[in-house]
Amino acid sequence: NTIKIAVIDTGVDYNHPDLKAQMDVNLAELNGKPGVDDDGNGYVDDIYGYDFANKDGDPADGHGHGTHCAGVIGASHNNVGIAGVMANVKIVGIKFLSDKGSGETIDAISAIDYAIKRGVQVMSNSWGGGDKEQSLLDAITAAEQAGITFVAAAGNESNNNDSTPSYPANYDVSNVISVGSYTS
Repeated sequence: NTIKIAVIDTGVDYNHPDLKAQMDVNLAELNGKPGVDDDGNGYVDDIYGYDFANKDGDPADGHGHGTHCAGVIGASHNNVGIAGVMANVKIVGIKFLSDKGSGETIDAISAIDYAIKRGVQVMSNSWGGGDKEQSLLDAITAAEQAGITFVAAAGNESNNNDSTPSYPANYDVSNVISVGSYTS
């Protein structure tokens, strides 16, 4: 079975040779009219995902982090470049972090809501920071209620997240999987 994964990050280079075949393509928008919300989902020209940082249908990655994450998850197993952890994956590129790598909680919430509407099974969230916020917790809970796994970065500060929480990784919701690194 193919798993649909939202990479909620700085966007995804959907033309990258290792990712092009792995992208989830919104065919109604691809085959529709430019500048028109052809599938009626409230987002214009969201062929490969959506950009909540710039409020448009182009989730191109001008930073590189989201593309890196997408590659680790699902780069094509085609003897070119790298092979991702999964071969049978379709990636929805969702940008809420700017090309400088920063973003707003309201855009993260919109990204999560959009991913739910796109029918993903997993959300990859290699980002964090800020205080605990009820609105973000509510969005993650909505993903839980939709049966979606929410993978979140534990942070890169070598902290004990039990004593120094990092959000969204520390939200106490059953669908949240907090991922940390062990070594470089």
